[in-house]
Order: sequence, then C-alpha cells, then structure tokens
Amino acid sequence: MTGKGAGKAHGGVAGARWGPLQEAEKRGPGAVPFLPPVSDTFVRPLPSFFLTSSSVSPHRKAMAVTMALFRVCLVVVTAIINHPLLLPRENTTVPEDEEEIIRKMQAHQEKLQLEQLRLEEEVAQLAAKEALEQVAEEGQQQQQQEAHAAWDLWSTLCMILFLIIEVWRQDHQDTPLPECPGGDEDELPGLGGAPLRGLALPNKATLSRFYDRCIRAATVDAARTREFVEGFVDDLLEALRSLCNRDTDMEVEDFIGVDSMYENWQADRPLQCRLFVPFTPPEPYCFHPELWCCSHPAPLDRQGYGQIKVGLAVGDAPDCACDKTKLGEDLLCLLHGRSPGAPPSCEVEDLLCARESPYLDAMQVMKWFQTALTRAWHRIARKYEFDLAFGELDSPGSLKIKFRSGKCMPFNLMPVIQCGDSDLYFVSHLSREPAGGGPASSTDWLLSFAVYERHFLRVTTKALPEGACHLSCLQIASFLLSKQRRLTGPSGLGRYHLKTALLHLLLLRQPADWKAEQLDVRLHELLHFLEKSLLEKKLLHFFVGNRKVSEAMGLPEAVRGAEPLNLFRPFVLQRSLYRKTMDSFYEMLKNAPTLIQEYSLHVPSDHASPPPKAVLS
Repeated sequence: MTGKGAGKAHGGVAGARWGPLQEAEKRGPGAVPFLPPVSDTFVRPLPSFFLTSSSVSPHRKAMAVTMALFRVCLVVVTAIINHPLLLPRENTTVPEDEEEIIRKMQAHQEKLQLEQLRLEEEVAQLAAKEALEQVAEEGQQQQQQEAHAAWDLWSTLCMILFLIIEVWRQDHQDTPLPECPGGDEDELPGLGGAPLRGLALPNKATLSRFYDRCIRAATVDAARTREFVEGFVDDLLEALRSLCNRDTDMEVEDFIGVDSMYENWQADRPLQCRLFVPFTPPEPYCFHPELWCCSHPAPLDRQGYGQIKVGLAVGDAPDCACDKTKLGEDLLCLLHGRSPGAPPSCEVEDLLCARESPYLDAMQVMKWFQTALTRAWHRIARKYEFDLAFGELDSPGSLKIKFRSGKCMPFNLMPVIQCGDSDLYFVSHLSREPAGGGPASSTDWLLSFAVYERHFLRVTTKALPEGACHLSCLQIASFLLSKQRRLTGPSGLGRYHLKTALLHLLLLRQPADWKAEQLDVRLHELLHFLEKSLLEKKLLHFFVGNRKVSEAMGLPEAVRGAEPLNLFRPFVLQRSLYRKTMDSFYEMLKNAPTLIQEYSLHVPSDHASPPPKAVLS
C-alpha cells in the first residue's frame, strides 16, 4: 500500500471516529454524543501499515498512540459529564399551580372532617338507642318481677284463707245430723239443692216387701252355713297343728268370725264366711307390732298400715338361777329347756321375714299358710265327700268347697297377727277395693278393726228398739251396690264404705230414730250421707282419731289420738277412678226403683233355694 492510500485509510478511520463528536457539538452543549459500537470502532482490524514496522516511522507511531490515548480520555470524560446523577431530570420543576393543589387538598381535608363528624353523630345515636332499649328491658323485667311478687302474695293469702275455712269446717262438721227430708225432718247440712239428684227411692211398703222376699229369704240359712263352715275349719286347723313342729313352726290359734256373716247384714248369695286365724312364732321369738301412728310421721299411702318386727322375747321369762349361775356342760335347766347362752334358731326369720330385714313379710306368710292348709287338707280329705280348692289366686286363704252336686260354698281364712293385747289384727291380705290401693311394701300389714266393729254393732243393737232398721238399711244398700258392680264392673266404692257410713250415723242418731217404720227415711239418709262424702272426697275412718267412740270399747290410746284417716283419699289423686265411681253411684240410684220392684215380684232361684247340705263320711 502507498502512503497516499494509507493516509486515506487513516483519515477515513479518524473521520469515522470523530464523526460522532462533531454531531454532538452540532446538537448543542447538553447533547450526548453518539458513540458507535465498540466492535466497529476499536475492535476493527488495524490496517496493514500498522503491521509492517518497516513501512511506519517512529514519529507516526507515537502520534497514533497519543491520538488513541486522547480518544480514550475523551470518551471517559464525556461519559462522566453525561452521567445521569450530574444532569437535572426532565419535568422535575415545581408546577406553577402549586397553590391550586394545596387548595384542593384543604377542601378534601374539610370533606373528610365533615364525614368524620357525621359518623360520630350516627354512632352517638346508635348508642343512645341501645341505652333506651336496655332501660326499657330493665323496666319490663322489673314489672314482671313485681307482678310475680303480687301473684305470690295473692296465692299465699288464698291458701291461708282456704286453711282457715277448712279448719272451721272440720270444727263444725261433727255436729249431729238433723233428720232427712220426709215428714217433719230436715235436710242434711252441707248439701244444697235436691239430695241424690232428685232421684226418688221406693216407698216404705215396697222396701219392706223387697226386704222380706229377697234379702231375708236369701239369708235365712246363714246360721246353718256358719255352723257347717266353723266345724270344717276346726277340723282343718286341728290337722294343721298336728303337722307343725312346736319348736320351729308357727303356732296357729283358734279362728275368729268377722264381717257381714257374723254381723247379720249379709245381703245376697253366695253366703261367705270370713274367718281370722291368728298365729304366733315359736319360742323364744315374739312379734313386735309397729303402728304407723306410733313412730315418726308416716307417708299418706302408709296410713292405716303397720310393720311386724320379729325378735326375741325380752322380760317375759321368770327369774331363774341359770341366768345368774354358770351351769356346766352336763347340766340342763328344766325351766328353759336349753342353755341360755345357746343361740336361737333362725329358721323363722329365714322363712317368713323379708330378705336382710327383721320385719315379717306378707308374701312369705301367704306361701307358708297355703302350704300348711294344703298339707292339712290332704290329711283329712278322706273324711269328707267334697273337694277343697283355693279360690282367688291373690288371696292366701280364699277357699272353696265343691260338692258333688256341682254347687260351691266359698269361705275365707286369713292369717292375722294380734296387735299387742288389743282386738286389733294385722291382716296379710284383704280383698282389694279399687279405691284402697295396696301396701307400698310386702312388709306393710293392714290394720283391721273388724272385731271392734262387730262389738260396736252388737252393743249398739242392744240399745236400739226391737226390730231396728239399721242392718236392713245396710243390707239393701249392699245389695244395690253388688248388683250395680255386676253391671258396670268394680268402682272405688265398696261394702266397707257403706258400713263405715252406717257406723257414723249410728253414733250421731238417737236410738229412737232407727225404728222399723223409718226404713225408707234411714235408707235415704244413708245414701245421702254417702253422696255427701263422695262429693267432698272425704269419708273418715270410724275408729282412727274418733274421740266420740266410747273408751269402753278398749281401743288403744295411740289409735284414738291419731290423725283421722280419710278412706276416700285415693279419689283426690285418681280422677278417672273418682269419675267412674260417681257415675256408677248415680246409675245405681237411678236403677234402684226398677231393681227393687222387679226383685219384689220375682225372686230369682239363687235367692230362694238354700245351699246343699254337706255330709261327713
């Protein structure tokens, strides 16, 4: 390459390198020069004249190096001068409308303050509303509490008033009853309006004819029936005693006749004797009766019941040297029969007491008595020409004599326990009336006053005029009740309630009021007294708590001083039973005239014919 060509080339290169700088100077002092890519400027291969040391002079080489260094320094200076941190940014000047922006911001702040005030007012209103609601709620609760307090006050006052009226009524209820309507007699007190719902009973002539042809004809052979049953029971109990072991078995005593057959008010057939059979434990045991009225207050459902504790007899044995002197093993006390230190047998407690209890169990007594009667009958059955069977399954002593002719004679043997030295007896079971309920436990025994009732009727009958109508009234009422129960089924009213009502009337009436010609008046009064008791749901036991009964009867003082016993108390709790009883009672009164008239004219065969006579073989 020639020098001219080389100069052109070199000039071309220099021109290419300095071209951007010139363009930057043309744009102005703040313009950034455009630099071509490094690959185009510095990495471009050197011309051939640089590679030939022989063709370039030293002066030119120094000039070239100096120019190269100058270019590098110029690029560095240009880069430093044009660094972004050293130059002001565009659009960073404060706008001219700064005041307008500040004004807008202040207006926006005022709007926010107004919104804050509005929200605070709403919150205050909500708080005030909640406070008013809370105050109203508290006021309402206070009013309710005041209303409840006022209601409790009125309830208390009404209860006190009711108690005062009840006490006043009980104080005045024992006044003697005036005569019932009829002739110059007045109505019973406490019953307004027509008694017996205005139902009329037959007149005296009809009642007398009905009694003679129906009731008296049916019970004419009652004495012969009693005699036959008593003879058979004597033989049966004697056989029972012969089978018992005196050292371990119960000792059976003589029977006691009770109820309608022995009080002469049996109304219809079949004639049924009811006999008490007292029994005692073998030595050294004895029974310790506990009445409900002698201990702590008993529940209402246990009034009239008691418990019998089985224990060792204490203080009954006479003084003996064996109690104070230690006998040898080979010595025997002839008075006591065994060493006083020997433990008594526990067989009685195991058989007849409740489990883990010292009290006599009625269910155990029932099983023992039925077993003993069965064994006794098997021993004497060959002597009689009839069969003996148990009657009601739920009664331990309900027996039935079956004759070969097909007819039966029922009777009832009830095991009982005497209450101390009195004529009160604890009965293991009686025919349950629906209103009477049952005992709460098998260790509860019903206290029977049957012996005292028979004695009271016997004494009262002696003081009444000859042919008095008191038993006739009870027989007619019992007859009507039995016929009604066959029609509508059993109700809460039983024969014992009729008998209790009659006993109250006998105590309140004068003896002259029970003449035979006053049968219709006394029957009306008996039914009226019963109606009054049913309406009040109150019929007091005749002996319990009745101070008007003479002390000559011999009742224990604990029984005479006890709280009166209401026989109609179950009606207060059992509304359905009470409603059924009232319906049955008024239906009986409604049917009474027709029934009495029909039986007066046509006596059924079962009321006219006597029972078959039993024959001993």
